[in-house]
Amino acid sequence: MFKEKLSQIPNKPGSYQMRNKDGVIIYVGKAKNLHKRVNSYFNRTQTGKTAKMISEIADFTYIVTATELESLLLEINLIKQYNPKYNVLLKDDKSYPYIEYIESPYPKLKVSRYLQIKKKDHKKLFGPYPNAYAARRIVNLLNRLYPLKKCDGNPKKVCLYYHIGECLGYCEKKVLDSDLKKMQDEILGFLNGNDKILKDKILAKINDYSKALNFELALELKKELDYINIILDKQKITLQDLTNRDCIGYYFNNGYISVQILFLRNGKLIGGHTDLFPIVSDLEEEMDSYITRFYARHEIPKEILVAQEIASPVLTSYFENKIVVPLKGQKKKILEMATENAKINLENELELVLKKEYFTEEANEELRKILKLPILDRIDLFDNSNLFGDWSVSGMVVFKNGKPAKNEYRKYKISFDKNDDYGMMREVIYRRYQKALVEKTELPNLIIVDGGIGQINACKEILNDLNLAIKVCGLKKNDKHRTNDLVDGDTLELIDIPKDSNVFHYLTRMQDEVHRYTITYHRTVRSKGSIGSVLDNIPGIGAKRKKELIKEFGSVTKMENASVNELAKIIPENVAVSLKDYLNSRKNANEKKL
Repeated sequence: MFKEKLSQIPNKPGSYQMRNKDGVIIYVGKAKNLHKRVNSYFNRTQTGKTAKMISEIADFTYIVTATELESLLLEINLIKQYNPKYNVLLKDDKSYPYIEYIESPYPKLKVSRYLQIKKKDHKKLFGPYPNAYAARRIVNLLNRLYPLKKCDGNPKKVCLYYHIGECLGYCEKKVLDSDLKKMQDEILGFLNGNDKILKDKILAKINDYSKALNFELALELKKELDYINIILDKQKITLQDLTNRDCIGYYFNNGYISVQILFLRNGKLIGGHTDLFPIVSDLEEEMDSYITRFYARHEIPKEILVAQEIASPVLTSYFENKIVVPLKGQKKKILEMATENAKINLENELELVLKKEYFTEEANEELRKILKLPILDRIDLFDNSNLFGDWSVSGMVVFKNGKPAKNEYRKYKISFDKNDDYGMMREVIYRRYQKALVEKTELPNLIIVDGGIGQINACKEILNDLNLAIKVCGLKKNDKHRTNDLVDGDTLELIDIPKDSNVFHYLTRMQDEVHRYTITYHRTVRSKGSIGSVLDNIPGIGAKRKKELIKEFGSVTKMENASVNELAKIIPENVAVSLKDYLNSRKNANEKKL
């Protein structure tokens, strides 16, 4: 098919891009020899995902680089830019939480996702913590045991935390360097693996509370001590050198790779990360891409233990010699453990993954045939939500090859025609696809709107103005608010789909997902709008304090249930009292109406 073009590819390193008939990039790869790598897709029989990808290739392009490392860097950037459908999708697009110790200008602890952490001096990172709840609980406990700075910003006067002994009053009081160093040494000692420091501190506090007959607080700390012991019991000490390292094991079978990454911090196994995905290229290329993309979202430790067959020169160069291949001893045993876990994960999960892929891809293919579309690899679905014209929003969810692509979901706050459902549809369709045309991002093969002929016509009106020929359908619900009919946007007639078919279940799943996504956003907007209108009635609460209260509590109900002391952690105590009085009077008035 590409015989002449394939023969012209140079024997040099670079990145190649596979494109479909619309010119959309569906796969990005890299190679130390472009000629051999690209030709290998077409000069042999392929199976699985590779065969499916090749069936969609209408053209390919490539970019020659000076070195293989440059080709890897280019591949990373192109994958990030185009998000090709056949490249490895990481299991979770969120990074793991870390505990951040900020030393200057004041000592402070917080839980942050790695991508949210600003790279600057005077801070130390501890983690990752696969269990976010554990990280938050540890930070809360340390904040109770030590008088760290807890408020945001730089207030001019001491706050409630100072008066209850949980802060040294850094904003106003003179704090001795020796006191700061002692506190810092103890906190960092625990976070670096010295468990005795924290246990002794908790036991001392429990003893103090008991002597003061404050048994409730003593019991709370006893529960925290039990929790810490449970967490520590799960952490098996594996190495004695206290080096932070990750260990990457993998297992390959039936066209799928299972990856198990173990996190070892200060000699302790603190958790792990698993992934399972189909292979499209060769093993080395897939693992190079996966590992570099994983560490784009996570801290790179001092060492990364891997098996010899995936320790490519380009990977070693990219990670600046942090890649280590253990040949014997404890490190080798840890790698074997990671590999065994990867094998178990693949054996346990593969059948379920294949079954799920079969049903979703088959349903997507059946829908394509019913609608007589040449290809159906992306569906955009829209739903509107409003309450008497207030807090009007729309949501868009995306399904690619039968699966939700959550990183493509979008929320829209409606600016015009808030009382007009069709006007809302026109606005959101214009905003979505006008931007897509300007930025040249991927367009869908099918648009599904929540509703009937009116919603379809509103959508098609804007698509025609934008000169976009995209198939549109509508999903109507019955009087029980369940998926009932699919309306063809071309004929405006109902399409007969059996209610017990895979296609009908697929459509129901998509409609439920867009409704869930949109209504969740609507509730969030409505809740924040409701809080804002309440807070406008309280003297002393301006835009900044309003924002902090909304961030902390999220709803009027949670503020009503909060104590004055809890409110006073965000706003001055006299303002907190006024707010509480207003909330109580408002609540009582509402109860009388009922």
